[in-house]
Amino acid sequence: MSTRMNRRRFVQLGTAGSLGYLFTAPAISVSKVYGANDKLHVAGIGVGGKGSSDIDQAANLMEVVGLCDVDKDNLGAKLKKWPKAKGVSDFRKLFDDAELMKTVDAFTISTPDHMHALPAAMAMREKKHVYVQKPLARTVFENDLLRKIAKQTGVCTQMGNQGSTESGLRRAVELIQEGKIGEVKEIHVWTNRPVWPQAPVVTARYPDAPVPEYLDWQSYLGPAPERPYAHGPNKGKRGCYHDFNWRGWWTFGTGAIGDMACHTANMAFRALKLQMPSHVSATATDVNPETCPSSAHVTFQFPARGDLPPVTAHWYEGKTKEGKKLTPSDEWVKKCLAIDTNPKTNKALVNSGSLVIGSKGFAYSPDDYGATVYFGTLDGSPVTSTNSGTKPEKLAVNGKGDQGQKNEWVEAIKAGKPELAFSNFEIAAYLAGAFVLGNVAIRTGKEFDFNPETLECKGNPDAAQYIKYEYRKGWDMLEGKKA
Repeated sequence: MSTRMNRRRFVQLGTAGSLGYLFTAPAISVSKVYGANDKLHVAGIGVGGKGSSDIDQAANLMEVVGLCDVDKDNLGAKLKKWPKAKGVSDFRKLFDDAELMKTVDAFTISTPDHMHALPAAMAMREKKHVYVQKPLARTVFENDLLRKIAKQTGVCTQMGNQGSTESGLRRAVELIQEGKIGEVKEIHVWTNRPVWPQAPVVTARYPDAPVPEYLDWQSYLGPAPERPYAHGPNKGKRGCYHDFNWRGWWTFGTGAIGDMACHTANMAFRALKLQMPSHVSATATDVNPETCPSSAHVTFQFPARGDLPPVTAHWYEGKTKEGKKLTPSDEWVKKCLAIDTNPKTNKALVNSGSLVIGSKGFAYSPDDYGATVYFGTLDGSPVTSTNSGTKPEKLAVNGKGDQGQKNEWVEAIKAGKPELAFSNFEIAAYLAGAFVLGNVAIRTGKEFDFNPETLECKGNPDAAQYIKYEYRKGWDMLEGKKA
């Protein structure tokens, strides 16, 4: 249990809309003025897998002073690289270290989805800047809360959807907002996920197994409900949960929509200034309590935004029982291919992409990140395109990919301007929060009207358990409660 958190005088929060906690830690990191050559100090929570490159890239700009990973091998590899850093398997011990917390300016958080919100909230309450891998958080409640904490504390935040740095994406956002394809009322996004075990192959837990010597299982579980470790049929180190295979389990991951919507829907979401949907519905196959479905088509209705009309967004994942991949209609597939000038992608519809349909034309992106976008007329004639060689005219130029996201984040920290980080939580929490609502519709099998103020799903009483879940004792500090 985190003794330092026990001593902290938090005021318990009732809802995500109430931020009435007391900050008792010194506001060192937010209030500090950095010089251009000042070295910041960073700690990494989750430093294997994607977390490995995240902390490495952060280290190009900051000094690493803390490392956490539940896997002894992952942690050991990074401690060899930074032997002076404090290394732990339970991230709460980083927050318990008073000397470390005086030193550290920022955290990277690159864990399974169920462990994103808690360390991010704790870090921001300590006035530390945070970089959190996508999806920002597992539930809409967590996303909403992180956005509000970031806004109140003034810390600099960034979500790890590296396509946000692409010049082609940024210019496409500008073109759509300039009216290149007219008024937009329809979006389609599809993905090659899942690429990990889930339904229909896996729909129940595997038998209990001894916890491997290299794994701190209790720290892996974190706030999730207690369950025994299981390894499953895989040989070698990779089990059914740890490492990458957690994505297909509801307890730890958010499935295909959580993994990829923050990438593939990013361009359209930004261009149309979307926030939260007003209505969500879904059809899915092989729905079960343990793992994500074998296929799903989720429909989101977004309300009007100022002069912008309502928008319907369609998300497609997986394959039907007959083996057919879910995609937009054949008519739109033909139109997309007709304006794609790349012979590597214009023979058949790509496995991951997006389509934005307007009153005067449409935009088609044949990649995960929205970095390349083709624009055409409604009859399927090409108009223009954007790619990595295109420069945005109003938005800042980055174009440095994953490293560029860290660069932008650090620039924001040194300037004391959270808005300089293009995927800051004021944007990212809506993007991630909107799409994880799709999982609520999938799991309940019922459509609902969504209230973004109360986070209630009208007409679907089964939804509440998936909007917010109870954290395990000892890890229940998300809302400022004592551990």
